[in-house]
Amino acid sequence: MMPNSTTLLFQGDSITDCARNREAGASPNSLPALGQGYALMVAAELLSSQPADDLRIFNRGISGNRIVDLYARIQSDILNLKPNVLSILIGVNDTWHGKNPDWSNGVSIPKYERIYRDLLNEVREALPALKFVLCEPFVLRCGVVREDWVEEIDGRRAVVAKLAKEFGAVLVPFQTMFDEALKLAPPEYWAADGVHPSAAGHSLMAKYWLKQTAGI
Repeated sequence: MMPNSTTLLFQGDSITDCARNREAGASPNSLPALGQGYALMVAAELLSSQPADDLRIFNRGISGNRIVDLYARIQSDILNLKPNVLSILIGVNDTWHGKNPDWSNGVSIPKYERIYRDLLNEVREALPALKFVLCEPFVLRCGVVREDWVEEIDGRRAVVAKLAKEFGAVLVPFQTMFDEALKLAPPEYWAADGVHPSAAGHSLMAKYWLKQTAGI
């Protein structure tokens, strides 16, 4: 349950973006602006269960973003919205863009940590009462994902866990969640390409996000 008069902002890459309508993004709680994935599902649950609480929910995820891209839009897409709660899921493109020879534009783990920390520090300085929700990046062993991705994503997961502790954030361990879900169905069921969740995968994420943030 979110406190009264909360502005909740989802940030990240295509997993958060999930085909959201950019033109509708200025208005909170807009159905097309929330995308088609876990951010929408979380918003729908919160808004339906807390209709009197003046919740304002935005999705500003952008497909293809790495941590450096998110940092570059910190003013326009984070600070200007003045969120009370900021949920971030970022990191898979920092690996993917380095593994794809056509892009060769990945972000090393040390740089990922440095820029991520800088972003959190700047947001905390501008919005000292804000609460962070930091989500693990994740991959599933199918689709485009190769084995050499897994170790690197594990390194990014460790960075996010470290930053969550450092900034007193809620940690949402999505990789752990999906690893557990593999006992119920194969990886392709949850994310056909190993990166972008299916409807079932997004639903799982939304329920888990809400569970992990219940005490916020």
